[in-house]
Amino acid sequence: MSTDTIIAAPAKYLTVVLAGESYGIAVLKVREIIRLQKITPVPQTPPYVKGIINLRGRVIPVVDLRVKFGLAAEFPERTCIVVVQVKLAGDTSVQMGLIVDAVEEVTNLTAAEIEPTPEFGAAINTAYILGMAKVKGEVKTLLDIDQVVAPETVRALAAVAA
Repeated sequence: MSTDTIIAAPAKYLTVVLAGESYGIAVLKVREIIRLQKITPVPQTPPYVKGIINLRGRVIPVVDLRVKFGLAAEFPERTCIVVVQVKLAGDTSVQMGLIVDAVEEVTNLTAAEIEPTPEFGAAINTAYILGMAKVKGEVKTLLDIDQVVAPETVRALAAVAA
């Protein structure tokens, strides 16, 4: 882990499920949770970009986190879209939808419950992981949602949504 690595701060996190594993997203990044709806495909986007939705008159790009993380892309009964605010370069940001298998809960994590991201070796990029939380005997991966949706993807999607 490099010395400039960001470690998850004690805060509230929305925990979501992807392929049976739990992930945490900072509550301050979450705008709303909506049911899965019709997604309009956009040509020539990466496979994890499912397309766009119309959310009360606003065009929101949608990313399937399972595909992004290389997991089996199924649509279980509780599949939903978590709308998050993703920070772009500078002071601008854009709303994006993230397809997840299910939403678990909002949990308040303390510093004692958060461990730094483990070393996986140089070949594995862990820039999108803020840390690992130990909650009720389970480990939850805390995501840096700005890094999960790579800046180049966000810029491409923002251009589509504009």
